[in-house]
Order: sequence, then structure tokens, then C-alpha cells
Amino acid sequence: MQENTFSTHAFEECMKCTVCTAYCPVVPVNPAFPGPKQAGPDGERFRLKNKLFFDDNLKYCMNCKRCEVACPSGVRIGDIIQAARQRYTHQAPSLRNRILANTDRMGKLARPAAPAVNALIRTPLARTSLDRVLGIDAHRTFPAYVRHGFIRWFRREAAARQDRYPLQVSFFHGCSTEFQHPEVGQALVEVLNAVGVGVRLLDERCCGVAMIANGLFKAARRNARHNVRALAATDGPVVTVSSTCTLTLRDEYPSVLEIDNAAVRERVVLVEKFLYDLLEAGRIRLVFKEGYHARAASHVPCHMLRLGWSVFTRQLLERIPGLELIPLPSQCCGIAGTYGFKKENFAASQAIGQPLFDAIASVDPDFVACECETCKWQIEMSTGYKVLNPIVVLHEALDLEATARA
Repeated sequence: MQENTFSTHAFEECMKCTVCTAYCPVVPVNPAFPGPKQAGPDGERFRLKNKLFFDDNLKYCMNCKRCEVACPSGVRIGDIIQAARQRYTHQAPSLRNRILANTDRMGKLARPAAPAVNALIRTPLARTSLDRVLGIDAHRTFPAYVRHGFIRWFRREAAARQDRYPLQVSFFHGCSTEFQHPEVGQALVEVLNAVGVGVRLLDERCCGVAMIANGLFKAARRNARHNVRALAATDGPVVTVSSTCTLTLRDEYPSVLEIDNAAVRERVVLVEKFLYDLLEAGRIRLVFKEGYHARAASHVPCHMLRLGWSVFTRQLLERIPGLELIPLPSQCCGIAGTYGFKKENFAASQAIGQPLFDAIASVDPDFVACECETCKWQIEMSTGYKVLNPIVVLHEALDLEATARA
């Protein structure tokens, strides 16, 4: 069994330099949040002596992990804060938080009447009701549900041919690919098939990140155990398309939920890194369409920054002839999953993201490339610019037939 990681957060390694606070996107816009140093290592010293020192304002932490990226001592500040929330919050999650946390359940409920649900939640009456009754801000737009999801497409269009490929991977597609953006999963399957890689689906559940954020730690732990068992039943790489799902599967399971994933962790990899590694090893060759041209702004999501894998996406996309890739300044978009849906957080969420929105507008790209689905929702709502997952960009630029023959 993996060591209890709550005891290894090493808050005593904090040297009180406060660089984490300087990098925190919440501190400048919400005075109620005490900041990562105070909420994390400093607060933990007091909480271990007396739980009454717990501050409920820790809920304003976005768990964006920028504090951990900035920390020169490697203190897992975000994990300390989430662990404290789990230990000392005794109030049951609200109905709103339960709804926001259960992304897969809500997707299944909405699917049979997806067009009607999408139309309804865009009406002023529905928005006002959600705001007043549940505390979901009336200004927040929701991603549209699809009537037919990725799994249905895969079983009908792709499953039968997967065994013919010499290299096999498992695919953790995540909730948004199934219920809102099946085109992301379709792009992954078609690109991987073109380079000779077969795709198998997992018996997966939601990664649980929204449950962690909304205080449903027991439910998150159940999902984590199920997913670890599902991953352990496979061989070879497990590819993903979401930076947040990836970070959760690899790092939040042991660090926040105390679920041992040591046997499977290193096999979980974003598809962009997986493809980059194959290219560097000379195992595949990509053939691109003639005449493809686009200007793309590249946004690195906070959890991608924490993973440290943005370089692989950038170098993969830079191989596309005719694609002008413009890196954006490192900025948090402000949504942090379900954080920006909540009425009490909406103004702060938008203020956090405003520098990023301004940077995108100054570039005026054809689209923004980004590995995070909730960043996509925030940027599209706040700027009007289209956001594409990098695997979709690659799919659009590739000559799939020529690549399959290469």
C-alpha cells in the first residue's frame, strides 16, 4: 500500500518566501481567501494543534496548482489545502455542489432530451432560477449536451477495426468527451488509427475532480478505486485528452484521496505526449494536408502547467506546416472546473481570466489550442473565440490516408 501521502506533504519544508501567494490568481481578486501560504503550510501548523483553526474560506482555493509550480521547496500546497477541507469540513455539500460534482450523472440525465435541455438552460427564466435557487450564476453559459455521445460513435464506427493495429492503447475519455465534445474522442481514435495504434475503451467512471472540488470526497474515492481497478486490468499505455483528468488520475488519487495508483500511474499519459514520444522514437510518420493554414493561440491550462507536459503539445503542433502557433502569456482562465459556475465566485473568476481574455483578443487568432475542456468553456464564453483540443487541431491538419500509408 502506498504511504499515507497526507503525512508526506512536507509543509515544514515551506521557507515562508510567499512566492506561492504572488503566483496565486485568487489573492488579487478575493480578499476572503487567506492565500496559499496562510491556507496551506501556515494553517496546517495550527490545524494539527487544534482543528478549530480551520478556516472555511479555504473553499475559495481553485486548486489550480500554480502555487505548487512556483514553490521553490516543492511543497504540495494545493494538496495540503484540499486535505484540510476533507478533514475538517463537516457541512454536507449543498444541492448545487452535488449537481455540479456529478458530471457523468447529469450528462446521462440530460442526454435523452439534449436539444430541449440545451434550449431550456439558455432561457432567461432558467438562468434566473438557477441563480436564485441554486446559486449558479445567471451569467454563466453551459456547454451543450449531445444526443449521441462518443461511446455510441466508437461502437458503431470504430470498434470493429481496432484489433488490426499492432500497437494497442486504452483510452480514458472523460465526461466532457462523452457528453459534450465527442469530436475530441473521434479525433483521437482516427489519428491513432492512422499511425497504426488501436484504441480500447475502459470501464471508466468520472475521474472525480469535480467531486473533490465540491466536497464529495467519499464519492470521489469510490470512483478512484473503480478507475484504478479498470486501469490495472489493462496493459500498455492509457491515453487521455484532458489535462485535468490526467492530473487527477496520476496525482490527486494518491495525494488527496489516498488511493494507491502506483501500479498504473506511469502508464497514464496525454495523447500529445504519447504521439510526440512515438515521433521522436521514429516509430510513426505524420503526413499533413497541403494548403492547410491557420493562426492559433496556445493556452497552457493550469493543470497542464503542473504536469509539465506543455512542451510536448507545442512541439507536436509546431510540426504542422501552415500553422502559426502563438504562445499566450501564462495566465489562469479563472474557471477552475466548477468554481466559476458558482454565484459567489463568478466575478472573481472573470477577473482572474481577464488578462488572458485580453491577450487572446490582442492576438486575434483563428482559434485557441488548449487541452482543458473547462478552459474551453470559459474562453469561448468570455471572448467569442473558438477553442480546440490539440488532438482536434492535429486531426484537421493531417492527411489521414497518407499518414496511414506512410
